[in-house]
Amino acid sequence: MANNSDNTEYGSVSQELDELSSTLMGDALDRLAEGQTVNVLLVIQNEDGDVTPLEFSNDSAEVLLEGARSRVRSAREAIRYALAYEASVQMDDGSYADALLLEFGEKGQPSFSAYSLFEGRGKGDDFRWTDPAPAGEEEPLLG
Repeated sequence: MANNSDNTEYGSVSQELDELSSTLMGDALDRLAEGQTVNVLLVIQNEDGDVTPLEFSNDSAEVLLEGARSRVRSAREAIRYALAYEASVQMDDGSYADALLLEFGEKGQPSFSAYSLFEGRGKGDDFRWTDPAPAGEEEPLLG
């Protein structure tokens, strides 16, 4: 029997969740490269594999993020989700760097977060980002 999980620093992550979250992160990084604002992007997937993309904007970052998390909690048929948003990450030297944060989870499993540092917003091919790094475990939104 094939193992359908990726046992990484995030624990056990299904191939479907890895694909869903990687696609969202790639789309968000593309938007940043084009100079667009990310706000809060959310994708919710149901058991049939259908994906519902949502964007939360026009409010404070905290309100947008809580709105996205609330939407996941209330999505009855959701089995996995990923959300991405811009933030700053404190570096070892005490300075802050622009980052794209990602939260992702699956029903009945732990939820995780990761971040990718970036620079050169709006510079197209000169836009740079780091590989995602783990940022810790998050509150499971799907129970």
